[in-house]
Amino acid sequence: MSCFSLRSGAQSTADAVTMKKIYHEKQHFELCALHALNNVFQDPNAFNKEIMDEICSRLSPDSLVNPHKCVLGTGNYDVNVIMAGLQYKGHAAVWWDKRRSLDRLCLNNIKGFILNIPSSIGWGMLTIPLKRRHWIAVRAIDNVFYNLDSKLKQPDVIGEAVQLKKFLAKKLSSKSCELLLVVSSEVDISKEWKNGTSPTSSFTQLDTSTT
Repeated sequence: MSCFSLRSGAQSTADAVTMKKIYHEKQHFELCALHALNNVFQDPNAFNKEIMDEICSRLSPDSLVNPHKCVLGTGNYDVNVIMAGLQYKGHAAVWWDKRRSLDRLCLNNIKGFILNIPSSIGWGMLTIPLKRRHWIAVRAIDNVFYNLDSKLKQPDVIGEAVQLKKFLAKKLSSKSCELLLVVSSEVDISKEWKNGTSPTSSFTQLDTSTT
């Protein structure tokens, strides 16, 4: 798999891609992990709440209170549910080490990105001054990267490779932000999501609950 650069002219390309072509799932309750997965796959039927809850049950079959989701049943799925969900779809989550240069990303071999960021809690028009964890999706459509955060009113154009790396660098400058690369199982095994041959840390478990 090659790692050639994305072509220039991101804005003109973005203008040519109508918003109707982009699937953008909006925030509902605390289901941001579900929304992020569907937005990365650009498929409203990739996952649903029943599938996510079933994954939680399989991860902790003997737990009286499941540690991978909100006890109230509103979502708030953790990273282990996302990892298992990606495996269910023949993909994998690769945790990005912030010490590594973003220039090492082989963008053509990466399906998309899922970031875990701090986010304010909102209820309708009311915003509560508290921070919770929130999953957002980023991916390329017709060679233009979009921020598909489920809390946005519509997809936000990021641009091409240069703009994407600036966007990711800004997010990762926060100690509380984590980045997952969404790649196929084949790419995960071959490590073709990165340029270079230096060792990488295997993704094990990230204790991150979300909204």
